[in-house]
Amino acid sequence: MGQDPDILCIGAVLWDIIGRCDAAMVLGNDRPGKITRVPGGVALNIAMTLKRFGLRPSLLSVVGEDAEGHQLRAACAEMGLDVAHMLVDARLPTDRYMAIEAQGALIAAIAHAQSLEDAGARILLPLADGRLGSDAAPWAGPVALDGNLTESLLQEIASSPLFSKADLRVAPASPGKAMRLRPLLSHPRATFYVNREEAGLLTDTHPANAAAAAAAVLAAGARRVLVTEGAQMAVDATPQSTLSAVPPAVEARRITGAGDTFMAAHIASETAGNPREIALNAAVQAAATYVSGDTP
Repeated sequence: MGQDPDILCIGAVLWDIIGRCDAAMVLGNDRPGKITRVPGGVALNIAMTLKRFGLRPSLLSVVGEDAEGHQLRAACAEMGLDVAHMLVDARLPTDRYMAIEAQGALIAAIAHAQSLEDAGARILLPLADGRLGSDAAPWAGPVALDGNLTESLLQEIASSPLFSKADLRVAPASPGKAMRLRPLLSHPRATFYVNREEAGLLTDTHPANAAAAAAAVLAAGARRVLVTEGAQMAVDATPQSTLSAVPPAVEARRITGAGDTFMAAHIASETAGNPREIALNAAVQAAATYVSGDTP
């Protein structure tokens, strides 16, 4: 890229294989629709959106030394993303995600991020060997971190000096992985991005709405949390104050990647120096535009 990155995106970089249908679907249905294969994964989705907002993200992840891995790295580079620090491992296949959506709602999904889990702490080597930081001079900028990493690695990150100065922005990747984030709740520089369901799983509660979900995450030790609740509300909460925003009404055409878009737009707005209220509204608008299908 020729310049130092503005932000590090750590986590899943894979191929999204998504089938979309305009009709309603239930278990066992076989419907006509469209199937696409596009670059995806939480870390990559965030990086792509950050790039659209003018930032320079660098990816820390793993791909295989296979055709899919070469194609994925090439696609990322073509979009202007920094792939120089990504791990390429000939022993691991490139990860995949498969989802089925109908009428803008997620019917089912399977994330195969096994190679990312198997690579473990090796994807973080650039933060320790001087390329992006070291124990003596840790990375001091923003980091977008997703919950596709193993719980043991996330626990290491929570106490690692390599992340002691980072502006750590954390997303669970899916409800099924929300509990992996618990070791990071006490991190003094972490901000969490979760939906209402993920907040409940993270805190072992059953919040009735986004505001209650945010309160539960703060009570569990977080310094700051942003909670989304679909088309209902989004909340940005700290122990000192809580802000809320209502998303604009749009016709939902897709859902996979909406939370990642929200998170990236929020990070980009705050990186530009905007106050919390403006950043929250920018994130809500970006996510709604994405869900409507009006952005790539």
